[in-house]
Amino acid sequence: MRYIFYIFVFLFFSFSVSGQDLNLAKDYLKRGEYEKAESLYKKLFENRKNSFNYLEGLTQALQEQEKYQAAEKYLKEFQQRSSHFPVIYIELGNNYDLQGEKEKAISFYDQAIALLEENLAYTLQTGRKFHKYNLLEYAAKSYEKALEKEAKTAYILPLARVYGEQGKLEKMFATYMDLIFENPRYRYAVNKSFSDYITQDSENEANKILRKLLLKRVQEDPEILYNEFLSWLFIQENDFAKAFIQEKAIYQRVEDKNISGLMQLAKAADEKDHSKIAKEVLNYTVKNAYTNEQKIKAYEALMEVKINSSAPKDYKNIDEDFKEILEEFGRDKNTLEIQLQYTRFMAFRQTKTREAKTLLQDLLSARINQFEEAKIKMQLADILAAEENFNQALIYYSQIKSLVKNTPLAQEALFKVAQTSYYKGDFDWAQTQLKILKQSTSELTANDAMALNLLIEDNISMDSTQTALKLFAKADLLILQERDEEALSILNQILTEHEGEKIEDEALLRSAKLHEKQENYGKAEKAYLKIIQDFEEGILADDAYYFLAELYRTKLEDKEKAMENYKKIIFEYADSIFFVEARKKYRQLRGDDVL
Repeated sequence: MRYIFYIFVFLFFSFSVSGQDLNLAKDYLKRGEYEKAESLYKKLFENRKNSFNYLEGLTQALQEQEKYQAAEKYLKEFQQRSSHFPVIYIELGNNYDLQGEKEKAISFYDQAIALLEENLAYTLQTGRKFHKYNLLEYAAKSYEKALEKEAKTAYILPLARVYGEQGKLEKMFATYMDLIFENPRYRYAVNKSFSDYITQDSENEANKILRKLLLKRVQEDPEILYNEFLSWLFIQENDFAKAFIQEKAIYQRVEDKNISGLMQLAKAADEKDHSKIAKEVLNYTVKNAYTNEQKIKAYEALMEVKINSSAPKDYKNIDEDFKEILEEFGRDKNTLEIQLQYTRFMAFRQTKTREAKTLLQDLLSARINQFEEAKIKMQLADILAAEENFNQALIYYSQIKSLVKNTPLAQEALFKVAQTSYYKGDFDWAQTQLKILKQSTSELTANDAMALNLLIEDNISMDSTQTALKLFAKADLLILQERDEEALSILNQILTEHEGEKIEDEALLRSAKLHEKQENYGKAEKAYLKIIQDFEEGILADDAYYFLAELYRTKLEDKEKAMENYKKIIFEYADSIFFVEARKKYRQLRGDDVL
């Protein structure tokens, strides 16, 4: 027994030492210390002559030192022991390639492909190895050979990727489409891959190729899948009218009459400020929905679009629309979300706070569950906070935390406790609540909490009287109350009376966003530029660059200036939360085929 124990200890120690040596050898390779890497890999390989991993490391270390003959010796010895293994032939071919002996290299690559016909089990290793050495034609051949004998998803996905890298976009798209036609579960992965090539520009080569392929397939084989991808493509190009044609065709043919495609299209159109087509889509959905539940859901989305794109002159018609909907479907639990929409519209757009509160109190007296009660109380509290009835608002927010503990709604209520305390000027208590929210599971709530906490923290210590911060909180409250002109007046007061103080860049950013809302784009541009000019080292500089780029791209239609500002974020603010979006939009404007 003791003898077995000693053997076990010896083996354990040997494996541990080998593992440490391997990690060290890999580290040497990464750092370019090739002689040291060679020495360690040679020791490891001598102990385990059948380890291809050790051979790979040793070969690379030798090749980096241009010791091609030594590398060939080890590779050929391994080949003699494993002549059935295609990857060793690729390694030999690459060793000749590095010496400029192309004909010998090709001979070995061809032998690797030929061996695959005997054993498909090596297909993935062979394809990956060819891909590693950028031998894309051979990588494609590896997967194509295998697919001739066995249609496996494991071969189709990498083959499509190789086609893409070769620039054979039609083949790539067709291969992906064939894959999801047989295996719908790969749809998300395929969509993600398509997104690497498709841009907003309908004249982009990849867009044209995919559109042509899909239209051809729809004509030859009217499968709904092709309509769905055409709709997706048109949405990427912001051609929502064409996407709508596809979504109607899909809806008319599906048996379950699922409205999700129409709803998603409307949302995408609205987010891109195409409210007209969003309304068309939702009106169609309301008219053609098969159930009352679907109709109500579509009405909710329709009213949201109408409110977001409305001016005061539209309020009377919107009010009448709400009344007609509630007349048709009743005022019960089924229409709770629409009723909450209506009361928010009344309170914050029409300033009919008394009527809105009465309707909400009526809802509270009905038979409702805890979550419904929490939603209604949230609405009531928001209205009370906007009315500056802060203490009553805080009572409701606190009740919500108890009603729906440990939910995103409870976290939102806690944030609004902090926000209401901020409006009151009770900054210490606001910060106490905000610190709790730093660990919020809701990313949006956590980000909002962090931003508000940072605002207070940056300014509370700079002014013992907190005059500027109190004015800023007042401006934020006025924005909540939809009193934008008064908010701008307060912000201008801060900019005049507290010039050079910490809060100046925050006031400029708020002003810029309000000017954008009022379509005063010149004033918005001026405010963003002042942040960049005077506060380039501040925490809001990347915000200013990004929002300015967006302003140039979407409103002022100045492509060059938009690119210039996106580029600034890419090269100087790599840690910005806007980095990914800035890079994506910069490349789109530059006309890159691949994002």
